[in-house]
Amino acid sequence: MDGLEVPACERCPELVESRSRIVNGTGPEDADVLFVGEGPGAQEDSQGEPFVGRSGSVLDDQLRTVGLDRDTVRITNCVRCRPPENRDPNKTELANCRGYLEAEIDMLDPDVVVTLGKVPTEHLLGRSVAVTKEAGTVEEVRINDTPRRVLICVHPAATLYDRSQSSTFEETIQTAADLAGVSGAATDGSGGQSRLGEF
Repeated sequence: MDGLEVPACERCPELVESRSRIVNGTGPEDADVLFVGEGPGAQEDSQGEPFVGRSGSVLDDQLRTVGLDRDTVRITNCVRCRPPENRDPNKTELANCRGYLEAEIDMLDPDVVVTLGKVPTEHLLGRSVAVTKEAGTVEEVRINDTPRRVLICVHPAATLYDRSQSSTFEETIQTAADLAGVSGAATDGSGGQSRLGEF
């Protein structure tokens, strides 16, 4: 692994078969906030970037609302190759890719790691999680022997299928910004304190 990029990997035969490329994390190497998803979907596999589909738009919009944007945060996945038929990565695949994720977290040393959905949350916390009930909570977890703050968040796509998840998602992204010490005022003058009226 050179820096934060994984240029080649053949550890998971099924994923090697189903991917068109390895999808590495994107964002600055000194980002204060690291978002961790499950794995690339079809659009991510095709474009080579995590969270570029509809759920990526939801995430981008909410980041802007709290004074963050895609250029200032890092976004990565538990596995870097698309599982066939967009199934969940299995335990072996998650374990095979774990070292890459831990190295990325170590190099980044973020203020907070935000898990987007059930798979990354359970993977990093090492227990079963009811994400919708626990979203917004911060746990300190040792990752590669270093204590890290992990913020549990629903997957952005959950807001597309269940509008009741929207406020949970919005509040959790605000918490991420607060933990990273972001003031909350978006650079274009929107956002700021006015958003408090939305909750």
